[in-house]
Amino acid sequence: MVTERTSGHSAAAQVLVASNRGPVSYTLKQDGTLDARRGGGGLVSGLSAIGSDADALWVCAALGEGDREAVRRGVAEPGVLMLDIDESVYSDAYNGIANSVLWFVHHMLYDIPREPVFDAEFRRRWESYVAYNRAFAEALADRAAPGAAVLVQDYHLALVPGQLRELREDLRIGHFTHTPWATPEYFRMLPDDIREQLVWGMLGADRVGFHTWSWAFGFMQCASIDNETGIAQPISPTGRPDRWIEHSRQGRPPLRRTEAAVHPLGVDGDDLRALAHRPEVEERLTLLRAEAGDCRTVVRVDRTELSKNIVRGLLAYRELLQEHPEWLGRVVHLAFSYPSRQDLAVYRQYTADVSALADEINAEFGTDDWRPVHLYVKDDFARSLAAYRLADVALVNPVRDGLNLVAKEIPVVSDNGCALVLSREAGAYAELREDAITVNPYDVSETARALHQALTMPDDERARRTKRLAAAATALPPQQWFLDQLEALRQQPEEGDDR
Repeated sequence: MVTERTSGHSAAAQVLVASNRGPVSYTLKQDGTLDARRGGGGLVSGLSAIGSDADALWVCAALGEGDREAVRRGVAEPGVLMLDIDESVYSDAYNGIANSVLWFVHHMLYDIPREPVFDAEFRRRWESYVAYNRAFAEALADRAAPGAAVLVQDYHLALVPGQLRELREDLRIGHFTHTPWATPEYFRMLPDDIREQLVWGMLGADRVGFHTWSWAFGFMQCASIDNETGIAQPISPTGRPDRWIEHSRQGRPPLRRTEAAVHPLGVDGDDLRALAHRPEVEERLTLLRAEAGDCRTVVRVDRTELSKNIVRGLLAYRELLQEHPEWLGRVVHLAFSYPSRQDLAVYRQYTADVSALADEINAEFGTDDWRPVHLYVKDDFARSLAAYRLADVALVNPVRDGLNLVAKEIPVVSDNGCALVLSREAGAYAELREDAITVNPYDVSETARALHQALTMPDDERARRTKRLAAAATALPPQQWFLDQLEALRQQPEEGDDR
């Protein structure tokens, strides 16, 4: 089921990272050669903080034909182990379970009268998810040095800590969930045995990390339900805050402890500002300024992900124009909505709904010389950065979001300061709430009022808020975010040590 190849790390690794997507991807060109492309994001920046001499290894999945061909040819970046998992197994695990079940549970997205349906087909896909996680656990167990630190990433690999613990009791294992965690009521929709597998998989870790305490407490509540296969309860040993879960399978020793921790990922301000002033961004900025003219700008940058709440954001913008006609011809909405997960029918329909609503708003209010909504559906990072700089108002209104880095990135690079309209259900809300305009993401009228408040905010107030938002956003840059978790995992007291 799995072919694997590593380069530059024949010896056992002291620090290992596991994630579905790795730091590099390969494209198979028409002439048969392979083109390697280095990825970006917090994980890539974080791992680079360890240094090349730290004996570190990144374990990831081969995601496309280029990656799989790279594995077959034995081509790999130093410090990267790419797993070529059977395509059908990967598809079932990634699309059939991770993105169609776990993502929907944690973001509370189900159309309850119709979904979910846990039938025989779901069970077949679940076995692929177990096998996919097992491939990672076995690769990590095989490559980890005695007592090594292993940091597993996200809901794709929720079973890995428990599976890895069975194989290597000596390892220090951490798991970080980048999404929200479901409420106990929503989590109970899952079949009992599946729910238990997820909980006990996570509890195989010494530390489970989240972006906010809301998500951490959600996990603790879900993990603290007695069940037939064991017991997990929050505890508060002397001198420790109540962030530990004590647990035992089958109610028998060994008794283990798992720590719930919070590490809100920030942005590297210097790096982001440098990216935002590259020549290609300046070119896009010139074009966007020409399109916006003298109008104020409301900017959003999202994937067309169901949780991002783009449709309600457009409805709020339409209500703004209806309730405040003074903005007609004086504001434009730059909506960057890049297609996501188009292999799933529900996402294709949502993308179509976003486009249709944007067209309706333009037909209702637009004139020969003013288009109220400028919808961009082709992914263009340089253009997104240009929009960040141009934003007078940033609209970030997800129904539920593990963090939302856009809410942090826009204030950091905004040229003239921006007012942030922020959903209370975004993970970033915990850090940015004091200087954002808060909205209930389901309340279209409240969001419309918030947009008006943001557009009419005095310049000096907007500047002060933007400065504080940028400071909060850069408080924990990616490298420090990663190193803090690694250090905490290494320094965690041994079992039975209550220091």
